Amino acid sequence: MKVDVHFTRAEVDAAALGESTVVVIDVLRATTTIVEALANGAVGVYPTSSAADAAQLAASLGREDTLLCGERKGVKVDGFDLGNSPAEFTAEVVDGKKLVMSTTNGTRAFSSASEACRVLVCAFTNLGAVAAAVSADETLVVLCAGQGDRFSIDDALCAGHLVRRVVETGTNTFELNDAARAARALAEELNPDRAFLEDISAGRALAEIGLAGDFEICGEVDRHDIVPMMHNQAITVAEA
Repeated sequence: MKVDVHFTRAEVDAAALGESTVVVIDVLRATTTIVEALANGAVGVYPTSSAADAAQLAASLGREDTLLCGERKGVKVDGFDLGNSPAEFTAEVVDGKKLVMSTTNGTRAFSSASEACRVLVCAFTNLGAVAAAVSADETLVVLCAGQGDRFSIDDALCAGHLVRRVVETGTNTFELNDAARAARALAEELNPDRAFLEDISAGRALAEIGLAGDFEICGEVDRHDIVPMMHNQAITVAEA
């Protein structure tokens, strides 16, 4: 298996992804929130690059059973139903709903993966399920959303733990790019506990706007046993 990790979406050549499975990671917080929403009964999540695109798509889907979700710089977009805190996406709120989402970093990463043959959503909360789902693939690309097109250590750590699980449980011969090797080495030293998330730049930024409570869910490994997959515009739970 060939495993490439990219620490930002700017590193990705979208046109070269046609034969690859791409795993998108944005620990704080888009992919964690997508996993949480789908685990709690949302029928689909529609990632968009801009708030305007999100509002237009939500209107076309029908607002009676569609929620507008997203943030800019961590804060809920004015006029949206929900922000991007995973704790907001309870079964009482999202069960049976379509969610249209636009975030600062995470949802934009999906546009960079759109040419791949398969696009999966990963966070610490569904790490094991995704590792099992990609174990037989020939080419795996792990795309970290990053923070404003810059390296973000939480995404890199999640990528590293994913690579570790795939390599340690697989029977294939593995070819890792340098970033995959670096991420794996990082995962051998660090785990996503609350202290780690509080101390990184993305975590500090969330804490400053009163969202440190999100760390509890974002750092919980294997909270859910689901594999969200994007098909066309929508992310839904892949069939087992």
